[in-house]
Amino acid sequence: MGTDESAEYPRKELSHAIIGAAMKVLNVLKPGLDEKLYEKAMVIELHKRGHKVDQQEQFPVFYGGQEIGKLIPDLIVDDAVIVDPKVVTAFNETHIAQMIGYLAITGLRLALLLNFKHAKLEWKRVVG
Repeated sequence: MGTDESAEYPRKELSHAIIGAAMKVLNVLKPGLDEKLYEKAMVIELHKRGHKVDQQEQFPVFYGGQEIGKLIPDLIVDDAVIVDPKVVTAFNETHIAQMIGYLAITGLRLALLLNFKHAKLEWKRVVG
C-alpha cells in the first residue's frame, strides 16, 4: 500500500483532491442547482486538475449467473473513487446504502457523497 491507502481511510489524498474540486465548483456555481450541473462541472474541474473521470460508466449486475441490469455511478475518479453529487437537505441511510451497493458491484473501496444544497459543501465518505 502506498501513502494514499489505509484500511481506515483508503485514497485519502485523492478524496481530499475531489473535495477541493467540489468546493471550487460550489463557490463558482453557488448552492441549490440541479445535481447534473454539479456533476458536469465536477468533470471539468477534475480534468483541469489532471484527474481521469469516467461519467455514467455502466457495470453489469448479476444474480444467479444472469445479468439482471446495469449499475451506473455518476462519476468514477482515477479508477478509484465513486463520486455522487447530490442536492439534498441531508444525507440519509438510503444514500449510504446505495454507495455500499455501488462499491460492492464495482469492486472499489471508497465512495464520496457530495452535497451541493447549502452554501458550505457537505460530504460523506463511504468505505466498502
